[in-house]
Amino acid sequence: MRRLLLGVDGGRTKTVALVSEPAGSIIGAGRAGCADIHADLSAEPAIGEIVRAVEAALGAAGAEAGSLSDAVFSLAGADWPEDFELLRSELGRRLGIGPPTIVNDSIGAIRTAPTGADGVAVVVGTGGAIGARNGAALFHLGFWPDRMGGSAMGRDALRAIQRAELGLAPPTVLCEPVLAAYGASSAMDLLHRLTARGSPPQNDTQLARLSPIVLDAASAGDAAACAIVDQQGRLLGESAAVSARRVGLHGDFPMLLAGGVLRHPHADALEREICRHAPGAQLVRASVEPAVGALLLAFDQAGVEPDLAELTATTPPASLFASA
Repeated sequence: MRRLLLGVDGGRTKTVALVSEPAGSIIGAGRAGCADIHADLSAEPAIGEIVRAVEAALGAAGAEAGSLSDAVFSLAGADWPEDFELLRSELGRRLGIGPPTIVNDSIGAIRTAPTGADGVAVVVGTGGAIGARNGAALFHLGFWPDRMGGSAMGRDALRAIQRAELGLAPPTVLCEPVLAAYGASSAMDLLHRLTARGSPPQNDTQLARLSPIVLDAASAGDAAACAIVDQQGRLLGESAAVSARRVGLHGDFPMLLAGGVLRHPHADALEREICRHAPGAQLVRASVEPAVGALLLAFDQAGVEPDLAELTATTPPASLFASA
């Protein structure tokens, strides 16, 4: 029987599954939608998307689930003990495999750093995923007391233009591009569209699409946008420092910055603020895609050392990993 390994990275926007041979050749990949079991009233849609991604990867590899020796799922929404229990049991049952290893996506992200499996990860996408690992010690908090990530930046942008419209804050260059994003004629028109009876609530994915506007405006020196970026940097950096302390990382420690928001060409100010509020953090960059990080955790679990050159050479094209 073939001995294969599975790594899955799942967030609010997409889920990517990779199947590899023990030598490091990735032979199958699959992609599906939101993997976060907290994104809906029911966990069913997210679990269904995770299964769909895995089945697509196995199909591309010409393999059955029974050929998987190790499987690691690095998932947004794996936050509380009951979440881990649900994901282990449901994914194991639906895929026909033994209970898989489930980690929060912030923990899986750490493995994408060239420094290895220990350190802190700050993943800024639709939300903010922050976690730390030091040997067997793990820490992450799925529901931090402050909202972080692209959705929080988008929500703050809406607030900024509405306050400017009411004369409670100075004018902001955020106004024009945000209104254009919604097809609204004014801040009051936008407020009406968002709050009128029957209007659908703004979900986090929609709000996160405003984060590039905030980063562009901050780069141009807009005061409101700069304040949003500074606040997010402080919250993310403080959370990274807390995570490091919780696992006993003292002094210098590697801190991986990743996620779609931080890939924006004007994210440098946000990066600087994160680092400023995480004393001792040594900035590192991801060496592989998040799903490859999950796959590397599966190799670690199996006690197998993959050929990294082969792993890199067979990693699917960037289009598989890009946000929709």
